[in-house]
Amino acid sequence: MNVGTSPVTRPGCLPQDIEWRLPSHPRSVGRARTLLRHQVSSWRVPEDAADTAVLLLSELMTNACRHGHASPGREISARCLLSDTTLRVEVSDAGNELPRLRRSSPDDESGRGLALVAALADTWNTDPRPCGIGKTVWFELTLHAELAAQPARP
Repeated sequence: MNVGTSPVTRPGCLPQDIEWRLPSHPRSVGRARTLLRHQVSSWRVPEDAADTAVLLLSELMTNACRHGHASPGREISARCLLSDTTLRVEVSDAGNELPRLRRSSPDDESGRGLALVAALADTWNTDPRPCGIGKTVWFELTLHAELAAQPARP
């Protein structure tokens, strides 16, 4: 796993932009959840937004593992950016097929991930990667409480 941060940070603050590169493997979904949970805690993101972000990241990572058509050895990138009012989470993979919302029947065991993202995120979309290979699926959550007022969680 590669972990990197953007050189752009506010003075006296933790990094506000972090990226993880994980193997395109189902185990990476749980690892991404854990990494995000720790990061949003250190950023003092309100708990309700943190819980939603972890759930939606899990859905996007699962989709990237299942449908990203990554060659063996390829990685999935998960990136989180925090501003004063917004938490943005991005998942990039090498698959060029853009995701689409599906109608799932009550008997379907899968196919609801993007519907959850659409229902719970304030905004979301998909962009082709600048390198011409793959896509980035992202969502944003509006943070309604001041981050500085939130106590750090263990």
